[in-house]
Amino acid sequence: MTLSWADFHAAEPEFADAVRERFGRFRHHVLATLRADGSPRLTGLEGDFRTDELWLGMMYGSLKARDLRRDPRFSLYANPGPGSDMAGGDVRVSGRAVEVTDPGGLARYAAGSPEGGTPGRFHLFRAEVAEAVRIHVEDPYIIFEVWHPGRRLRTVRRRDEDSTLYEDA
Repeated sequence: MTLSWADFHAAEPEFADAVRERFGRFRHHVLATLRADGSPRLTGLEGDFRTDELWLGMMYGSLKARDLRRDPRFSLYANPGPGSDMAGGDVRVSGRAVEVTDPGGLARYAAGSPEGGTPGRFHLFRAEVAEAVRIHVEDPYIIFEVWHPGRRLRTVRRRDEDSTLYEDA
């Protein structure tokens, strides 16, 4: 089961805002796709939040676009930033990428690009979220937050010194 970003936000607004804010700290992130042989491919990507959706735009004919056209499953990992800062935590969303092929939809997206950044031919995918994960530290715990459509947000706290897991009810 997958949901649009807007539906994810409606289900868990505070968590969705925290995930989006973490992606917003940097422009460039890491996209995982599946090659034709099933092995993973990691590439850079600028995820774009507009009109309550997460968009994945990429060069026309790129290998990652070919991967998504063949198998729409993806994971997008937020850039961790320089050094070991990790402010806002470690964030990833996974799901399915739905290709936008309508010329009007592509034109509307391109028109909203920053000045001078309007692409020529390109591939555009709308992300549908199947999982969102955030891992961060609240001393003395490492906090794991995991969300799936149709389920409540799951929060697990782990104490490093004893590896005990404490799950929120």
